[in-house]
Amino acid sequence: MNIRTKSILTGLYLSKYSEMGLKELDLSTYQQAFNILGYSLGVKPASIKNYRDEFDPLFPNNRKGWYKRPIRDYCKVYYEEYLNVDFFQFSDLVKSFFIPNYELEKHGIYIEKKDYSESISKRLVTGKAAEEYFKLEFKKIEIFNLFEIIDTTLLACGFDYKLSHLEEFYCIEVKGLNDFNGNIQLTEKEFDVAKILKTKYCLFVVTNFKEKPKHDFVFDPLNSRLKFKEVKKEIIQTTYNTYI
Repeated sequence: MNIRTKSILTGLYLSKYSEMGLKELDLSTYQQAFNILGYSLGVKPASIKNYRDEFDPLFPNNRKGWYKRPIRDYCKVYYEEYLNVDFFQFSDLVKSFFIPNYELEKHGIYIEKKDYSESISKRLVTGKAAEEYFKLEFKKIEIFNLFEIIDTTLLACGFDYKLSHLEEFYCIEVKGLNDFNGNIQLTEKEFDVAKILKTKYCLFVVTNFKEKPKHDFVFDPLNSRLKFKEVKKEIIQTTYNTYI
C-alpha cells in the first residue's frame, strides 16, 4: 500500500472504532493519534484528522465530520471494501503500517533487539514518528535548509541521518517524547560516536506529541547543558545446544 492508502485506512479505523481504536493503539487522545500516526506515516497530522472526519458521518458518533457534503468517491471505495472487516483484523492491518515485521512480532518472533514491553505509541514516538517529523521539518530550520539528507537509520552507525552540503556535514540523532519533558537515552554506540564527532553530532529532540509537537536540537550534546548518566543493564541470553 502507498502512504495515501495507509492514511485513508488509518482515518477510517479511527472513525469506525473511535475510543476503542485509540485504546488498542495505546493512544489517549485523538490529537495524540493524529500527531503520532501522521508523522509515523510521513504525512501531516491534519491528513489523518481529515480522513477521520471524512468517514465520521457514516458511523454513529458525536462528531459531525464532513456532513455537509457526500463522502468523496475514492474514500467511499475504501469504506465499502473494509466495512465488514472485524475489529481485530482491522487493528492488525493498521498496526502493520507502523511496526516493521508486525506479523512476525504478533506471533512472538522478534527480528530486532528492542524492548517489546513498551507500548505501540511509545515505540512510535521514540522512533518512527520523531524521525519522520525531522524529515518533514528540517529544511525549515535555517542552519539546515541548504543540506541534503541521507537516511542512515538502518545502518547502526550511531545516528539516524547525515546532512551534507558541499564540504559541510552534520550527523543527526533523533529522539522523541510524548510530553515536553522526559528521559532521553543514548545507546553506547550513539554515545561513542557523539564523543568522536563533537560539534558535528546533533541531538534533535521532538517533544509534546500529546498536543502539538515542537523540537529542539543540541550540537555536541556530551559537552552541552545536558548531563548524561551511565546506566548499565545486565542482559541474560539463553541458547539451546544439541550434539550431532
